[in-house]
Amino acid sequence: MLFPAIQPDKTWHFPVSDTHTLYIEESGNPEGVPVVFLHGGPGGSCEPGHRRFFDPEEYRIILFDQRGCGKSKPHASLEQNTTWDLVADLEKIRSYLEVENWVVFGGSWGSTLALIYAQTYPERVQGLILRGIFLSREEDVQWLYQGGAARIFPEAWQHYLEPIPQDERGDMITAYYKRLTSENEIVRMGAAKAWSIWEGTTATLMPDKNVVDHFSDPHIALSIARIESHYFVNHSFLSPGQVLDNAHKLKDVPGFIVHGRYDVICPIDQAFLLNQHWSNSKLKVIDNAGHAVTEKGISDALVTSCNQMLEILS
Repeated sequence: MLFPAIQPDKTWHFPVSDTHTLYIEESGNPEGVPVVFLHGGPGGSCEPGHRRFFDPEEYRIILFDQRGCGKSKPHASLEQNTTWDLVADLEKIRSYLEVENWVVFGGSWGSTLALIYAQTYPERVQGLILRGIFLSREEDVQWLYQGGAARIFPEAWQHYLEPIPQDERGDMITAYYKRLTSENEIVRMGAAKAWSIWEGTTATLMPDKNVVDHFSDPHIALSIARIESHYFVNHSFLSPGQVLDNAHKLKDVPGFIVHGRYDVICPIDQAFLLNQHWSNSKLKVIDNAGHAVTEKGISDALVTSCNQMLEILS
């Protein structure tokens, strides 16, 4: 069960480059175990409910919106926006907050970023709590955006196809990227909503209007669609198989992996493979869930994992 809702104790905007300023907030116990929350997308944002996975008496809870996301500025910007910029931002935030090392919590794209960060700076990571594993391999991206998931959600897939002419559908990501970077605002926004609604529709095991409505919000849709397509046309700025190839670097980092059995956005084989490659991880499969963090089985397992991480660290 989620912890009761709390308000942030501090919020501020933190410049990380000449272009980008990040929204950051802190809540919970200032003397507690530091935990940083990495939202999904890339292009998503932090929400008030994300504070509720952590015991506020035990954790120092740090949330931030990644470059171009949420309340960070400039909104939906693709300039200086790569995986490695985000890894560097994490180090800037950690150093600024005078945190020696921290627990890293990430879901979906946030799991990718958490893993890349932990592989780059294992000495800075006390533990990992990950949900909806996304390995960012070409096959994982193609599954969702080039027709694999269409076999499970054929009606929603038709809506996703609509903005793209027949002769460009052989490479949906490139076709969408072209429209999402168009000078024409109507073209840009139409593509953003179609892309984002496809993702929101496929996120849960049972249809959830609240999730689809969240993804339909124009502000959220624009950053999700633009930034995701930017990352995916650039292969997430990673080498092929990088996440699994470097999993051995996590041998001293304890971790929990929570994954829905019927996750259509990030099929469960990704979590299974990561667990096989990372000896210090425990995989929790949620049999009645898809991808969304709001699904009860997933949120309950994440709260339990956060509590168990405290036991490990003590």
